[in-house]
Amino acid sequence: MKQLLQNIGDGKTTVADVPVPSPKPGMVLVETAVSLVSAGTERMVVEFAEKSLLGKARSRPDLVKQVVDKARREGVLTAVEAAFNRLDQPMPLGYSSAGTVVELGEGVQEYRVGERAACAGSGYAVHAEYAAVPVNLVAPLPDNVDFEAGAFGTLGSIALHGFRLAHPQIGENVVVIGLGLVGLLTVGIAQAAGCKVLGIDLDRDRVAMAAKMGAQAVLREKAEETVFAFSRGKGADVVLICADTDSNDPVELAGQVSGDKGRVVAVGAVGMDIPRRVYYAKEIDFIVSRSYGPGRYDPLYEEGGQDYPVSYVRWTAGRNLEAFVNLIAEGRVDISSLVTHRFPIEDAPEAYELITGKKDEPFLGVLLT
Repeated sequence: MKQLLQNIGDGKTTVADVPVPSPKPGMVLVETAVSLVSAGTERMVVEFAEKSLLGKARSRPDLVKQVVDKARREGVLTAVEAAFNRLDQPMPLGYSSAGTVVELGEGVQEYRVGERAACAGSGYAVHAEYAAVPVNLVAPLPDNVDFEAGAFGTLGSIALHGFRLAHPQIGENVVVIGLGLVGLLTVGIAQAAGCKVLGIDLDRDRVAMAAKMGAQAVLREKAEETVFAFSRGKGADVVLICADTDSNDPVELAGQVSGDKGRVVAVGAVGMDIPRRVYYAKEIDFIVSRSYGPGRYDPLYEEGGQDYPVSYVRWTAGRNLEAFVNLIAEGRVDISSLVTHRFPIEDAPEAYELITGKKDEPFLGVLLT
């Protein structure tokens, strides 16, 4: 089968012929119909891989520290050899896809062969013709949700989890900072939940996209005055930061536009130097959202198949995935306008030239088929 791989050492993104995986116990083998490229996370991986060895070290001092610690424990040569071996290992890209279940691993009873499904998980829902995915990271696709929409499931789950962490109420004023894919999906989710929504971005086209979805939306330069009018002087009840930037401006802006005792959730990777004065004065809650829900990064949940009891953990990563595709099925979130590019998997490296800016072309939802 064909699979997209990233070499961290030399920076090359290639499509390789590899064996079709066999599903382990608790997994299903899915024939991928469509996978979605995550422009934020995957661009970061590709750009890191393309850096020189010195550039990699400068951008990830935490990894350098790991090598130094290993050198102290096991010797310099062993540490250096291990580091270079790791760099030479091809890394599978992708974590959001949809397709058809073609084989069941031992013990799987939740799905049947031929069932359509949305899939999640780095290292699982990869850009490949087939993928072995744990059942807790799979959700059934309703009949009226096509594969392209289903491929948005993981990013939709990320948006949904961040939204849930803010505990929004019907009628509350919700501000979304950053209108990339996750930001626009957050706008749709907040509207579906009965909230008043205002989107903010630096890009005019993305502001226009949010407005097309029915939200109020403005450029960053007009954010403060617009939020004041939008909230009738009260400030935002909830601010969801979906931007992807090293800048501290989104966190500072969130504090400025929040109302008293507002709730701010950082969904995207942004600067985290929280300005104490404004956050203290308004007694703002600040939460960092982790991926797409409880169970993510828990090997017992992801690989061991141990689900959390629904009465104690209502919304896990898998249940968020299912909830999001159900929102699409009910017509409450529409992703059709978010797709800008489609590439066959054979041409996948072109998609990465696009998201890393080498093509100098605007994009939003990039699909591999």
